Parts: sequence; C-alpha cells; structure tokens
Amino acid sequence: MQPSQYEMLGMYKLIGTTKTRAMRPLWLLEELELPYELISAGPRSPEAMAASPRGKVPVLETDEGHIFDSVAQMTYLADKHGGFTHRAGTFLRGKQDALTNTINETFDAVLWAYAKHSLILPEEHRVEAVKPSLMWQFTRYSEVMGEILGDRPFLMGDEPVVPDILLAHCCGWALGRKFEVDATVRKHMNTMRARPAFRRASAHG
Repeated sequence: MQPSQYEMLGMYKLIGTTKTRAMRPLWLLEELELPYELISAGPRSPEAMAASPRGKVPVLETDEGHIFDSVAQMTYLADKHGGFTHRAGTFLRGKQDALTNTINETFDAVLWAYAKHSLILPEEHRVEAVKPSLMWQFTRYSEVMGEILGDRPFLMGDEPVVPDILLAHCCGWALGRKFEVDATVRKHMNTMRARPAFRRASAHG
C-alpha cells in the first residue's frame, strides 16, 4: 500500500490540553484531517518544560523543530497544508491576517489580563479594580466584531479561515467567565462549534 500524503509528511505532536490555547491548533489539525499525537499536559508540566524554555503550552512539534504560540501554529499548519487560509501575499490574506491580529490584540489580550488578575498572578499583584474595565472593553470589542461579521456566516464570507477558530475559541473562554458576548458573535461561535472537527477536538477534553 502506498503511504498517504500525510503519512509521508509525518505526524505532528501537540503538547497541551483542550482547556488551554492548545485547543486552537488541535481544532485546526482536525479541520485539516492531519495525523497528530496529543500529549495532554498543562503549563510547566514535565512534558511542557522538556519542550518549551518557559514550560508554556501549546507546543507543536514538527519534523523541523518546535513552534510556540497557538496563532503561529495555526498559521503554519494552514499555510503548509493549504487549508483554512487565503494564500500568503494576496490581498485577501492581508485582510485575514488583520482580523487575526485584531482578535489577538483585543479579545485574547483582555481575557488573558482578566485571567491573570483572577488566578495567575501572585495575590499581592492582582488588581481586582481593573476587572470591570476589562469587561467593558470586551463588550465594546465584541460589538465591533459583530458589526464586522454582519450577516456573513464566517469572518471572510462563506468559508472559515484561521481567525474564525481564534474568535470562536475566545468567545467560549469569555462566556465561561461571564463576559457579555454580542449576539452575532455568539451565533458565529455556535456555527463554528457545530463543525465535526470541533467536536472531535473537544472529545480529547
């Protein structure tokens, strides 16, 4: 039997759990139907410390080495395998990357700041008073993203791309922390979560 295209390319190894940002590349691996091994390990676990200088997850192990950061991992996978993305160097790819960066700088950044002041920072460095401001910022960003989505099913039209996974994942994170999510953005999240690839990825949790 001839090896498949993906067998010839080799299997990816992903270190992380579905409760971390590892869910993003894991979801995309399922969307692209790529072979992978998931090493279920949290931040600063022995597995993470062995692969990442700071013990952070996710870590994507490739034939050429390790890639850190969930957005970088998704971009790499989408470009390498030609799915869930517009081609690099095109106008549409520029718009796609702008959406990815915007979601990262707004949704993800605010949610991460909230998490740090809730659980992650040493108690003496947590500032409870900043949380209402962060929630207000998120509400505003969510409304703007709802306007960007409009009546389209996905951010750039009829087919999802990398920032759609990023947005849907951030919204799930936000709802878990009782943030207000714009109705259009929530509908987008539900559409993304209805995809079989999301369900397969979530089953690892």
